[in-house]
Amino acid sequence: MSSDEIPNSNPDNIPDNIQAVIVTGMSGAGKSSALKALEDMNFEAIDNVPLTLLEAILTGGPQQFEAPGFDRPVALGVDIRTRDFAVDDFLNHFDEITAANNINAQILFVDCDDEVLHRRYEETRHRHPLAMDRPVTDGIQRERKLVTPLRERADMVVDTTAIGPGELKTILQAQFGSDAKQELTVFVTSFSYRKGLPREADLVLDVRFLRNPHYEGALREMSGKDEAVGTYIKADEAFDGFFANLTQMLTPLMPRFEAEGKSYLTIAFGCTGGRHRSVYVAEQLAKWFDKEGLRAQINHRDMS
Repeated sequence: MSSDEIPNSNPDNIPDNIQAVIVTGMSGAGKSSALKALEDMNFEAIDNVPLTLLEAILTGGPQQFEAPGFDRPVALGVDIRTRDFAVDDFLNHFDEITAANNINAQILFVDCDDEVLHRRYEETRHRHPLAMDRPVTDGIQRERKLVTPLRERADMVVDTTAIGPGELKTILQAQFGSDAKQELTVFVTSFSYRKGLPREADLVLDVRFLRNPHYEGALREMSGKDEAVGTYIKADEAFDGFFANLTQMLTPLMPRFEAEGKSYLTIAFGCTGGRHRSVYVAEQLAKWFDKEGLRAQINHRDMS
């Protein structure tokens, strides 16, 4: 057992706000990593569950399987490789089971940019399950068309285009861990417009109007997490007014998002290189959330 794994025998690690997580998404996007992360959080993780067994697992527990581990919440991997899988049938079946048995279950969709998926398949030399004897790109496009309704229905979408397993685990811990609450979970991210918008973002703000430290030789190799860069950006006469208006806008919005049942919110800040201005503003907003009593997870997608 690795040092960061959570022993199954420790009941304090069992999440008390959810009974099941259905992990699905694009093939190659990181479903296995998500299942492993949830397993480390003391979920009973089972991959490629046939739909015919879905109800038995969600409702039967130890009586059906005679396995003491099933008194824990379960994380079930379901995707196009699953036997008898069809999106509409799965969603109808899932909704019927959870409603009839009052099961608190959520759907996690793990996504990734098509170009990155293609590169991952090329690097590993694995065959896409829907490509058969055709190019990988064809399989990816076909799969995305099939699973789009599932992505739209998901309770949470995580885009792994620019994050590794460690960051994925941090995100899932915030949402599904034993210390996760039913309150709104906030993710703040920075990004570079050169590399495209983060698809998971709910709110995107362009901070390219601020003075760019890139053109200051002494600051170019630093990042928005460095004090000198922060001092330079904050000295811009536009910064204070922008940030005050931003927090003034968010203050009444946060309780409304919660009242609507939104479980997580992603706020993204973009600048040209994703290294200075967007990073600094994201860091400042995360600190503001902390002062407001709402902890925000932060990720700098393109800082490196």
